[in-house]
Amino acid sequence: QVQLVESGGGLVQAGGSLRLSCVASERAFSVYYMAWFRQAPGKEREFVAAISGGSRNTDYVDSVQGRFTVSRDNAKNTLYLEMNSLKPEDTAVYYCAASTIAPSRRGDQYGYWGQGTQVIVSS
Repeated sequence: QVQLVESGGGLVQAGGSLRLSCVASERAFSVYYMAWFRQAPGKEREFVAAISGGSRNTDYVDSVQGRFTVSRDNAKNTLYLEMNSLKPEDTAVYYCAASTIAPSRRGDQYGYWGQGTQVIVSS
C-alpha cells in the first residue's frame, strides 16, 4: 500500500511559478510510474504529466507542455511538478498518482492517489 502526500500548492498571480511535491511512503518508489492529474471546479479530472520510474520518459498534456516540468528523486521517494508561466486556467486541485501498470494518461490505471493540493492562479 503506497501512501502519497502532496504539498506546495497555493495562491499565485498569473505568470508566476509554483513547485508541487509528492512524497511516497513506499521504499520501492522507483518501480512506480508516477503522474500528476488535476481537477478544476465543475470539470472532470485531467491528466497533466507523467514520468517513468527511472525518469527516462516523460509525458505532458499539450496545455502545459513547455511550462510544466515533472521530475522525481527516487532517493527521497519524491515526485515534483515545477509549474511556470501559470495561467488562471491552471487553477485546480492537483493530485499525484502511482501505478505499476504500463504508462498511461488514464486515471483508472493508477491505483494510488494522494489527497490533493490546491493551486489557485489569479488574473
